[in-house]
Amino acid sequence: MALAARGVTQLAGLLLSALGWVFSVITAYLPHWKSLNLELNEMESWTLGLWQACVVRDEVGRQCKDFDSFLALPVELRVSRALMFLSHGLGLLGLLASGCGLDCSRVGEGRRGRKRRLLVLGGALSGAAGAAALVPVSWVAHVTVQEFWDDTVPEVVPRWDFGEALFLGWFAGFSLLLGGCLVTGAACWPRAPRAAGQDPAAEAQAQCPCLENGTAAPRA
Repeated sequence: MALAARGVTQLAGLLLSALGWVFSVITAYLPHWKSLNLELNEMESWTLGLWQACVVRDEVGRQCKDFDSFLALPVELRVSRALMFLSHGLGLLGLLASGCGLDCSRVGEGRRGRKRRLLVLGGALSGAAGAAALVPVSWVAHVTVQEFWDDTVPEVVPRWDFGEALFLGWFAGFSLLLGGCLVTGAACWPRAPRAAGQDPAAEAQAQCPCLENGTAAPRA
């Protein structure tokens, strides 16, 4: 039972990390980090992302324009681009390391120490990817709040608000963090000593009973 729980925890952490990584990639390219609704013209709304700004009009639909200059962007958007790219790279490496270190994986069979180190490395990379995704999202949200409540700006001036991508980015970051913690925690679980003459493949099968003959069919 303990071996099965260990394998399930590893798989859950890997799947959660993969989900967070996919959402972080989507977050980086969505032009919805900030939104702006004009009270004087309710038929028009603006959205802002890391790469482009868009305007939505009822008559013509959505029109987007890429930013012309990287250096002309606010500092939080410039740093956010770099951090999101860093998050994607760390997350991908974490998924590869965690996948190779799974007890169910046939990579490095019979080398418990190496598989454990791969799990720890994968979990740490996934956690770092989550932090790298949370920092830019939280920074942009902080700047948005500051600008929204800036008393020096006249009340008639429209204010930027949170966009949907910020909430997706928070979910992605916390998913990566939680997935990394699960993978690392599962790697630190004590393992029962291998019986004399036990085949490593048979041991992996015992830890992942849902995998049989390379399929996902559960045992009867």
